[in-house]
Amino acid sequence: MRIDKFLNSVNLTKRRSIAQDMLKNGVVEINDKVVKPSKDVEVGDIVKLNYLEFSKSYKVLELPIMKSTPKSQQEKYIKEV
Repeated sequence: MRIDKFLNSVNLTKRRSIAQDMLKNGVVEINDKVVKPSKDVEVGDIVKLNYLEFSKSYKVLELPIMKSTPKSQQEKYIKEV
């Protein structure tokens, strides 16, 4: 699954366009490498979001099948590290 779709489907961003903007500005890393929107995410990857004042890292536990998932099921797909 593409990283831009993944960020949107597990509710880390509100819209896919926001995820794409973040990726174009180089604030998203997978396994400590800045990536483009077309990069595929795999189970076990560490996704890091670098905000202005802090950063958050998430481990990919499972790839969602549906386009969007309820926030209540977010912990099924990612775990903050």
